[in-house]
Amino acid sequence: MRLSNMTGSQTGVPLSVDFSSPEDYFIFIFQILFATTTVLVAGTVVIGITATKALRVQNRYIFMLNTSICDTLVGFSVYYLGLFDVQEGYPSRNGTYNVLSSLLGVNILTFLFAQFDRYFAVCHPFIYSRFITRQMVISINIYCWVYNIAHLLARNLLPVSKSIDLFVFSIIIFQLVVFTKIVMTIKLYVVARYQLDRDPPSAERESKKESLKIIIFVVISFLVLWCPSFVNIFIRFLAGGGLTFRNEATNLFAILARFNAVCTPSVYIWGSPALREATLKTVWGRVCPRCKRR
Repeated sequence: MRLSNMTGSQTGVPLSVDFSSPEDYFIFIFQILFATTTVLVAGTVVIGITATKALRVQNRYIFMLNTSICDTLVGFSVYYLGLFDVQEGYPSRNGTYNVLSSLLGVNILTFLFAQFDRYFAVCHPFIYSRFITRQMVISINIYCWVYNIAHLLARNLLPVSKSIDLFVFSIIIFQLVVFTKIVMTIKLYVVARYQLDRDPPSAERESKKESLKIIIFVVISFLVLWCPSFVNIFIRFLAGGGLTFRNEATNLFAILARFNAVCTPSVYIWGSPALREATLKTVWGRVCPRCKRR
């Protein structure tokens, strides 16, 4: 690939719309608001966790931190993917070698590992406390980034035909990951519904129940928002059908998938009183003192 594929022509990359209709104005304003909201919400979670020692020493908040870092970067990526005439994938136009569009891929693995983490924490607490250390959880989250980077390098260094084959193969693997996520979500729901309800009331029981509620809501919203995009890609590459869009700004399926970057940190804040308190203290309490007093 030539450098011009990423940077556009010498005169610069054109905007995603030409403002010839009211819809163009709506799309452009929506992308600005979407990007800004994502950065503010996800960035708030990142700052709240990193600035609060009581949170960053807990394994479940390390997973939240990893996905929120990724979501913050997704928000920044929308300032390019949503405001300029960019088409990722095959063929690419003014693309970023799929670097920006694949950021959400980190969340796929992180959510899966987070589900297993919560399952063992609740169902096998002795094994969990003995083997699942903070260092191990940090290593798992780093692995999610390393795997994604290695996959991107392979897709960009291989010939286009081989790169497409690898991309299709990754979509098939994703279907297996989705199936695993669905099974784990059902298991976590059963655990939250029956096993924890039999435990005597305690702070630890409420903490486990809270973490299960968060991960279940997060994974369900992830599957709902991501599946249309992957189904469309699957149909396009394997069946020759599917829908095509002018660019990333008008790609409804890609917008749905990126909306996950707003939804996930919002669920974190909604489901965790400790995280809400941390964000009010470290972020919004400093911006708006009245918010901190509330």
